[in-house]
Parts: sequence; C-alpha cells; structure tokens
Amino acid sequence: MAIIVNLDVMMAKRKMSLGELSQRVDVTMANLSILKNNKAKAVRFSTLEAICRALDCQPGDILEYVPDNDIEQGGN
Repeated sequence: MAIIVNLDVMMAKRKMSLGELSQRVDVTMANLSILKNNKAKAVRFSTLEAICRALDCQPGDILEYVPDNDIEQGGN
C-alpha cells in the first residue's frame, strides 16, 4: 500500500500510549492498533481529526505517501 501511517512516530514524539490515545479519541485500542500497524484499509476524517487534535499535529504528520516501488525496494 502506498499510504504509510506514522501514528507510532507521533505517539512517541508526544510520549502518549495507545491506551491514552484510545481514551482521548474514543476509538478502541484494537482499531488504533490496526491503524498504527498499517493494516487499515480506510480511516474516517472524523477519526483522523480526533487523532490530530489529541496529538496536536497535522494529518501529514501521520499519513505519508510512498510509491509502491519505493516500498518494495525498502526505501523512500
């Protein structure tokens, strides 16, 4: 998939656990884990907005586009 989710990076920068983020955005830890581990097929804008609010960041801090051929080669 060409969209990479850097949720774990932003959580680390903000020193926030998955459990704390889950409570702040009212999304289950299981669903956040799916998103964090790049297993999600979609994300609602309302969820993205809540995550950005909780982490004080922009959507571009969490989502990154990497062409498929770059992923296969292991680089950006």
